[in-house]
Amino acid sequence: MAMQGFAPVLAVALMLTAAFPADVQSIGVCYGVIGNNLPPASDVVKLYKSKGIDSMRIYFPRTDILRALTGSKIAVTMDTGNDILTSLATDPSAAANWVNQNIKPYYPGVSFRYIAVGNEYATFRPGTTVTDDGNGLTYTNLFDAMVDAVYAALDDAGTPDVAVVVSESGWPSAGGFGANVGNAQGYNQRLIDHVKGGTPRKPGKALETYVFAMFNENGKTGAETERHFGLFNPNKSPSYGVQFH
Repeated sequence: MAMQGFAPVLAVALMLTAAFPADVQSIGVCYGVIGNNLPPASDVVKLYKSKGIDSMRIYFPRTDILRALTGSKIAVTMDTGNDILTSLATDPSAAANWVNQNIKPYYPGVSFRYIAVGNEYATFRPGTTVTDDGNGLTYTNLFDAMVDAVYAALDDAGTPDVAVVVSESGWPSAGGFGANVGNAQGYNQRLIDHVKGGTPRKPGKALETYVFAMFNENGKTGAETERHFGLFNPNKSPSYGVQFH
């Protein structure tokens, strides 16, 4: 997850909605694996279930994770990986091969919910109250304004039923200015509580959101903050307290 001035990062992705179960809560957690001290996938699945987290996002197909998820009833969002986006978009046979290799062997044992294609990033900063002259709605943060901009674009395009999912948003607990446990705990808890109520354009409609990330990953490159987004440490102890319900 890229950072700009240590602001939290919001990734809004339009998902290709698959014909899989939809009865999940609005909050999931991203499961990244860039580290050499992380617990095995089977333990991670148990940790999700013990914390009542029923949605997981993974960034590429990985056999051990998909096997561990089999029968778990955890709803899975799986990225295709940006390295194959061009071939998927231009070659129908490539897309079919990807599904045959990465979905069919695990379905229906794995509860695939979305296949995510691509990511877009933007900062999420609390701000003053602003009224949108175009729609008359009042916004207290950039998060809602950005999500509603996507909703508006979908409405204008005549595709209001396309699902919008916040595929990752989070705050680091260490590694730079403003990156500390207090800010991370406060941001992620407010995020979890906030999305349950929807946005000004769609009040009361819970917005499916994935908190970034499940673990602190010591193998991530870039700024020091990159290694400190985890809700949990590699030994499965919490980095700080967050309530999902």
